[in-house]
Amino acid sequence: MEVAPADARRLHVDRGGACFGIGDVDHLDAALGVPHTSHRAGAYRRCFERSPVTSWYRLGFVSILTAEQRDSWDRNGYFILERFASPDTCASMLTRAAELCRLDAAGKSIGHSLVDPERNPWADAVNPEDRVSKIFVLHDWDPVFGPFARDERLLEVISDLLGPDVDCFLSQFIFKNPSAIGQPWHQDSLYFPFEPDRQVGVWVAVTDATPVNGPLSVLPGSHREPLHEHVPDRRPDANLGYTEIVDMDFVDAQMVLMNAGDVLVFDSHLMHCSTDNESDGARAAMVYHYAIAGTIDRTYQHLREQSEAMGAMPDDIKESAAAGVEESPYHWMPVWRDGSAVP
Repeated sequence: MEVAPADARRLHVDRGGACFGIGDVDHLDAALGVPHTSHRAGAYRRCFERSPVTSWYRLGFVSILTAEQRDSWDRNGYFILERFASPDTCASMLTRAAELCRLDAAGKSIGHSLVDPERNPWADAVNPEDRVSKIFVLHDWDPVFGPFARDERLLEVISDLLGPDVDCFLSQFIFKNPSAIGQPWHQDSLYFPFEPDRQVGVWVAVTDATPVNGPLSVLPGSHREPLHEHVPDRRPDANLGYTEIVDMDFVDAQMVLMNAGDVLVFDSHLMHCSTDNESDGARAAMVYHYAIAGTIDRTYQHLREQSEAMGAMPDDIKESAAAGVEESPYHWMPVWRDGSAVP
């Protein structure tokens, strides 16, 4: 589903069963008790306080999500925004990621990003990007990936789930080149020992995700599970930070096939995995993680208490944890405040 501009979208307001469209402005203004001035969804949303019980905004409740998206989020823990990113955006992301790999291979600066090599490299690799698993931390500095993290259309969706004040704290470009192995079943919340412990992930399909190139699979409804025990992935070619849930039945898992430009929005407790890439092309994706502003990050404390709890970590992270560092290893960037995008 393509996301329309905010002023063209329907805004659903529940007051004893009544539902108004954004075009029904006279009735909507009267129902909400706000001056008849701006009709943008954001202007209405700022009139509400976020309910402590649910992520909807309340007088009744207000959401820019469709009923189908809200139902999927509540029941399954995820939904897909179809054709959200344009072909040009996907092409720019793929080109920029390759450029960063080549700069890094040449010993040139790529800011504070981290290039993680593929442990099971492609036999036909030619260019540096063919040998890379992921590039971490792109959201807070890169001229291509940063603007997407702050895309107002996306942030309106995220803020509907998290509230009026949102930060982006982590990002990673995933190449998933041919022969790359899949990531075992896990919950992203394992890597985010935060308070509160619910975050929202955004998985942008930069290329098509097909049955043979290592797509994601999810376990619908598993977002209602607590954080399960994860054991380190002991495969010799396991990539950085891979862990595995071994105490859950995944018989009801569903494969998530996506076209380039589709965006998967998912709860950090949702159990998901990927399979090996058995194709002759990359299955590229760009992932962003968002949290409520003011979230308390206890990553270093967690690592001091359980050194292998999050799988294999970069040496600098382990050294900082051992040294008693308390500030976050993540890169927290304000993106949404009081119902508006942060420039």
